[in-house]
Order: sequence, then structure tokens, then C-alpha cells
Amino acid sequence: MCLGIPGRIVEVVEGFDDQLALVDVEGAQRRVNIGMLDELPAAGDWILIHMGFAMELIDEKQAQEAIAGLEMLGQARED
Repeated sequence: MCLGIPGRIVEVVEGFDDQLALVDVEGAQRRVNIGMLDELPAAGDWILIHMGFAMELIDEKQAQEAIAGLEMLGQARED
């Protein structure tokens, strides 16, 4: 099992053969390799990121569910 982090495309970065995008992940922007995707994403699209690579395009509902799951993992367990 791999841990995928959802992020939203800000822009595809020019000059990298359309394989690099600036992505917003919970307010932090980072560059992500999008070369493994079947179709080129556009600004506003959601992707699932693993190890700096976009693994798949997802919709906003899937992104919000993933974010909620990650937030649950980060919460302390009450005994």
C-alpha cells in the first residue's frame, strides 16, 4: 500500500516537455512530475501524488476524502 497525497494543479511548468507542474498541497506549493499521467492535467485539476510523481487524476470529492483520512491519521488517539 502506498500513501498518496492529494494536490491541486496551479499550472503546468513550461520548458519541461509538459512533465512538470506546480501543485498546491494544503497551502504549500511544490513541483510534481506529471509525466506518468495518461492525460495532461489543467490548472484546477486534482491529482494524487506519491514520492513527487502524480499517480492519477482524481475529482474534488476524492481529494477531500483523502485529506480527511490523512487528518485522521495525524490525530492523537484518545484512550
